[in-house]
Amino acid sequence: MFDTSGGKKTLVIGAMGQIGQELLEALYLQKGTEAVIAADIRAPKTPLEGKFAELNVMERDALIDLIKSHEVGEVYNLAAILSAKGEQHPELAWDLNMTGLLNCLEAARQTGLEKVFWPSSIAVFGPSSPQAHTPQYCSMDPNTVYGISKLAGERWCEYYAARYGVDVRSLRYPGLISYKAAPGGGTTDYAVDIFHQALQHGRYTSFLDAHSRLPMLYMKDALQATIQLMSVPRERLRIRSSYNLNGLSFTPAELTQAIQVFMPALEVSYAPDFRQHIANSWPDSIDDRYAREDWGWRPSYSLEEMTREMLGNLAPTYGVNLMTEKAGTS
Repeated sequence: MFDTSGGKKTLVIGAMGQIGQELLEALYLQKGTEAVIAADIRAPKTPLEGKFAELNVMERDALIDLIKSHEVGEVYNLAAILSAKGEQHPELAWDLNMTGLLNCLEAARQTGLEKVFWPSSIAVFGPSSPQAHTPQYCSMDPNTVYGISKLAGERWCEYYAARYGVDVRSLRYPGLISYKAAPGGGTTDYAVDIFHQALQHGRYTSFLDAHSRLPMLYMKDALQATIQLMSVPRERLRIRSSYNLNGLSFTPAELTQAIQVFMPALEVSYAPDFRQHIANSWPDSIDDRYAREDWGWRPSYSLEEMTREMLGNLAPTYGVNLMTEKAGTS
């Protein structure tokens, strides 16, 4: 049975991005294709199962018109410029990341949206934040425009929740790993690219050093967490900034070893670039007790299980036959 939220539609902004494409699939299964509207600044290359609307989240009036005309009840705003690209285009990153969020919050206030989801990031932490088991509340001094915009965004979410009663919900995503979507310009993208390069060329050059431990999350777990959070009754949620979310923590060397179980000949070298400075300011693990206590969050994938499934799904693309009998094939 589909959850159609009382006939209201669900709008996914930035639907053609790394998270959006897979979130759409999950929402289609949960709600039905007719209840979900995908929106992005450009049309998809291939037709979607459900409705698509061309939308620039920077245009508030157009967003409000879309919400009203399609009777939208909840919005997922995924439009953003990520950490590495943000350092190359800082003003553009700030403008999109902040204005897009404010437009969604203001649209929610004006139209009475039931819920808004907006992703934050571990990039809100910085050099003064505890590096191990970083708590929900601690010193935050991000040193990237992406992190600065996310921290400012968290404060706006709290403000709109307290001042106007907007039901806005958020997760501090760690690095996300998926076989379905290409890397999106983040500092943790090595953990996706290494699989493609391993299968295509048998070698990889990492832009982070071998021992850069960072929090990561398999995309299936990220989608599970997102949909769970949006399904929890409002009164159970204590956090109106953004919930810490933990899954896996590993280094490039540890991920290499996990892949070499299936591809022993894989060669990996290290040539750290400007992204190393970003990674050095981020935590190596996250304390997500509030998510576990408030809505029962538990990740499902270990490093071994994630590696097996990534290789099992990507190998056919490159004509590689691997013994990954437990890998998913969806």
